[in-house]
Amino acid sequence: MASCPVLAQSPAAQQGADIRALHCAQCHTIDKVSDSPLTIAPPFGTLHLKFPIESLRRRLAEGIVADHPTMPQFRLDPDQIADVMTYLQTLKP
Repeated sequence: MASCPVLAQSPAAQQGADIRALHCAQCHTIDKVSDSPLTIAPPFGTLHLKFPIESLRRRLAEGIVADHPTMPQFRLDPDQIADVMTYLQTLKP
């Protein structure tokens, strides 16, 4: 999996980056500046502007289900969720 050198600062953030690359990068931009490959998918770098990032913790545990059919459903285990949350914190300004 491709990794972002900026995320090498923390093993948890790197694990979160790897998880987002596996599950999310097909549709969402997973960095701070790029446009999403799927235009309706919000860039990860702007999620904190739409809602509190911490609110994703429950959704990741229960399984992400979106209002549109292109979003795959998946569920993460508690360690994966913690890593993704750590990664998402690195995107906040």
